[in-house]
Amino acid sequence: MEILIRILCIIIGYCFGLIQTAYIYGKLHGIDIREYGSGNSGTTNALRVLGKKAGLVVFLGDLLKAVVACVLARVIGTMFFPDILYPMILWSGLGVVIGHNFPFYMNFKGGKGIAATAGVVLGILDWHIIVVCLVAFVVCVLLTRYVSLGSLVVVTLFWVTFFVEGMRGAYLNPATGVAYTNGQLLESYIIIFLFAALAFYRHKANIIRLIHGEENKIFSKKPEDVQKEAE
Repeated sequence: MEILIRILCIIIGYCFGLIQTAYIYGKLHGIDIREYGSGNSGTTNALRVLGKKAGLVVFLGDLLKAVVACVLARVIGTMFFPDILYPMILWSGLGVVIGHNFPFYMNFKGGKGIAATAGVVLGILDWHIIVVCLVAFVVCVLLTRYVSLGSLVVVTLFWVTFFVEGMRGAYLNPATGVAYTNGQLLESYIIIFLFAALAFYRHKANIIRLIHGEENKIFSKKPEDVQKEAE
């Protein structure tokens, strides 16, 4: 039964992830976002190609779809499956990221899942994780102007901070009020590791450019970057 619940969480999350905010916003403005800039259907490319308003709308849309999926999983888990509450939340969130990154109706060519992952961070409802990830992202991007680097720092700190919080007994079983043990949280640690692994995989080209000093910096759009078609 619990295996079926996990599968359903992933499927429901995937359905939320199929709401491609950047693609929809672009179509409303007469373009296919995947044919411009980096070819990525996500916040950063929308920002570079369509401007600040588009970047904000896309970020909020991708953030909120993950928040809603995680809140839904939290409500159902709290009521019926308190022993696997956090895995339910995280499997739902991971489903959103997978749906966002690999939407079947767009030939599995979507975004990179960072805004959706940020929604999962909010969905955990742990202010320690929220503050650490937010501050780390803002500081990293302000200092380097590399959104990709800030994104990778965030997904890494998401895992590290959740692990630390779990070790200190911060996560409680809503049915008993007792902290989950490290053994019970092991599945959650593994799922968040999958978030990080997926983010690093989707950013592999960015990582190569970062190593070679060729990564694009935010607010330094080049005309040829906007006009070229995605590979």
